[in-house]
Amino acid sequence: MEISFHGAATGVTGSCHMITCAGKKILVDCGMFQGGHELNEENTEPFGFDPRQIDILLLTHAHLDHCGRIPLLVKQGFRGEIICTAATRDLARLVMLDSAHLHEEEARRRRRHGNHSKGSEPLYDTMDAFDAMDRFGRNADYDKPIHLAHGITATFVDAGHILGSASVLLELEEEGHKRRVLFSGDLGPDHRPLLSDNQAPSDVDIVVMETTYGDRDHRPLQASIDEFYEAIRDAQERGGNVIIPTFALERAQELLFFLREGMERKEIPDTLHVFLDSPMAISATQIFRRHPEAMRTDIERMLNSGQDPFKLPDLHFTRETSESMALNQIRSGAILMAGSGMCTGGRVRHHLQHNLAHSDCSVIFVGYAAEGTLARIIVDGARSVRLWGKEIPVRAKIHTINGFSAHAGRSELLAWHRQTGKPEITFLIHGEKEKKENFAKALKHTRVEMPDFHQSYKI
Repeated sequence: MEISFHGAATGVTGSCHMITCAGKKILVDCGMFQGGHELNEENTEPFGFDPRQIDILLLTHAHLDHCGRIPLLVKQGFRGEIICTAATRDLARLVMLDSAHLHEEEARRRRRHGNHSKGSEPLYDTMDAFDAMDRFGRNADYDKPIHLAHGITATFVDAGHILGSASVLLELEEEGHKRRVLFSGDLGPDHRPLLSDNQAPSDVDIVVMETTYGDRDHRPLQASIDEFYEAIRDAQERGGNVIIPTFALERAQELLFFLREGMERKEIPDTLHVFLDSPMAISATQIFRRHPEAMRTDIERMLNSGQDPFKLPDLHFTRETSESMALNQIRSGAILMAGSGMCTGGRVRHHLQHNLAHSDCSVIFVGYAAEGTLARIIVDGARSVRLWGKEIPVRAKIHTINGFSAHAGRSELLAWHRQTGKPEITFLIHGEKEKKENFAKALKHTRVEMPDFHQSYKI
C-alpha cells in the first residue's frame, strides 16, 4: 500500500495524488499548475506515473487546479472511470472545455508570432476535453460508500468549498492490512450563504489535507460584506467603475447573492448596473440553479419554490466578445465582474487595462491570489503592471477583502482535523511552505509530513 504526491505538494496548485492498493492505482484529482511561467511549464512535464496504468480517478471538485489536467491524462492514455458528485461533473465539463479553448487560443497566438515549434501546440484541445467527459462514470452521493474494487471503497463527504465539492475517504485493505485514508480536497469555511459546512469522518488513519490558509483566519464574513458594500458606495460617490476579478465557480454566485441582499436591504443602490462578464460564470450560475440538492437547505427550498437567489434588478449577462468590448466604453457607475479571479487570463485583464489608470475607479479582490499572478502583484502594491506590452499605471483604489475566501481559515482547518480523530500520519499539501510549517506546529497526536513533488510513502 502506497501513497504518492504528483502536484500541490510544494505549492498551492496542480493537485494530484495517487494511492496504490491491492493491485489498483487510484488517482485523487488531476489539476492544472497555475501562476507564473515556470508553473505553466510544469503542466507539460510527465505526470510522474503512466496514465495508462491508472484504474480510477476520484475528483474532489471542479476547480481548474484540481481537474484541469484530466484531458491531458486521457490524451496520454487514461481509460479508467472518473467518479465525482453530479454537480462536480457538470462544473468540470464547463471548466475543462473552457481550459481547452484557452489552450487552443494561446497556441494560435504563438503561431501568429512565428513560433511553430513543438511547444506551440496546445496542451490539449476541445476534442481531448470531450474525450475526458466520456470517462466520467458513476455519480457520488454524499456519505454513501462506493465500491471501487476488491478491498477499496470510497465515500464522498461534503467539503463546503464550491458546489459539489467533497472530501474523499478511502477504506483500503491489502493482505489483511486495513487503512482509512482521508483526502480533504479543498475545505470551505463555516456558515456560508449557499453551501453547507464542511464535514469530516472520524477514526481516520491517514489524513491528506490542504493548508491554503494554514497560517491565519479570515475576517468575519459580515465584516467583509459590510466592507464590500462600502467599497461599492465609495466608488459610486467618486464616479468610477468597480472591477471585481471573479472566480466563475462559487465566488461569482456568492457575490450576486450578496449584491441582491444589499439592494433589498438598501445597503447599496438598486440602480447599479451590474455586468457578469464571464461566459463561464454565467453557465456556472445556471448549473447552480440545476443542483439545489448540493446547497444549504434554505437555498434549496428557495430554488424549488421558484425564487432566484442570484437575480438583480439591473443585471446583464455578457456572453459575446463584442458585448464585453463595449463595456470598456463605460467610464462610471458600473460593476464589472469578470474572470479570472487571479487575473491570469480572461476578460478581466481588458477591464483592468481600461480602468486601472483612473483614480476614480476601484478594484475589489475577493479571493486568494497565488504568488506570481497579476492579482498578487497588484495586491502587493505594484505602481504599474504590464498588459499586452503596455505599462499601465495603477491609480485605481485597490481593495482586498479576504473574508470571502472559499477556503477554510486556520481555526476551521484545525477543527476539521480534530474531527478525524488522532490520525497516525497527516500529510500537509496545497499550501505555501511557510504556511504548512506554521500549521504543522498546531497539530497534535499525529506525525506530520510535508511531501516533496513525486515523493512516495509506504502506508
